[in-house]
Amino acid sequence: MSNDVKVHFVGAGPGAPDLITVRGMNLLKNADVVIYAGSLVNPALLEYSENAVVYNSAKMTLDEVIEVIREAVSNKQDVVRLHTGDQSIYGAVKEQMAELDKLGIAYDSCPGVSACFGAAASLNLEYTLPGVSQSLIITRMEGKTGVPAGESIRSFAEHGATMAIYLSSSLLDKLSEELMEGGYSKDTPAAIVYKATWPEEKRFICTVGTLHDIAVENNITKTAIILVGDVISPEGIEKSRLYAPDFSTEFRKAKS
Repeated sequence: MSNDVKVHFVGAGPGAPDLITVRGMNLLKNADVVIYAGSLVNPALLEYSENAVVYNSAKMTLDEVIEVIREAVSNKQDVVRLHTGDQSIYGAVKEQMAELDKLGIAYDSCPGVSACFGAAASLNLEYTLPGVSQSLIITRMEGKTGVPAGESIRSFAEHGATMAIYLSSSLLDKLSEELMEGGYSKDTPAAIVYKATWPEEKRFICTVGTLHDIAVENNITKTAIILVGDVISPEGIEKSRLYAPDFSTEFRKAKS
């Protein structure tokens, strides 16, 4: 990490304050200015940066965010732009970076734990079970922001892989329809995880066909991730070859 970098895009993790990375925590501790995504980031994380001037980007435009960064850098202040989860997933960071590039302002990125991994931990899931699914599709329903042609829920559902669906908890009736039209049965296991790893986390195991009803019954309308696939309720576990006694690796010879 270059000593002259003053702007750090930091992933805050899924919610629990202790699930930020050590690097991210240290960047917060040393920050003079913090701009955090107030609609999603747990404000408890701001306790790591008790001496910083804090801005809530939920109330700001892109131009206002960039102006705060520009002024801070001109005053030789370290800036943390704190995003929920991992900022590389639905973080809208590239548009900010493009503006900083125009201004000649250097920046770097610190990864975070995304909500799909926080949710997997809460449910003790393995997304890539041998014989069940070896792929994880991270996607979202089309809403105010469109999705490219060929990336519809229906087209992804044709793969039958594990899916983690963001930003779609208010569209679950349509989501179920798209999933089933793509090939999942109405009985395919699914889960709704509301505010994964937060103190108020809620977890619901259901099916593709009951996603909407479960959300309505429990008043889930936002801040939830939807998981789909047989890995959620596997009927049998096929062991991986990695630990099989007749399997050789770089570190262990097969036993006859």
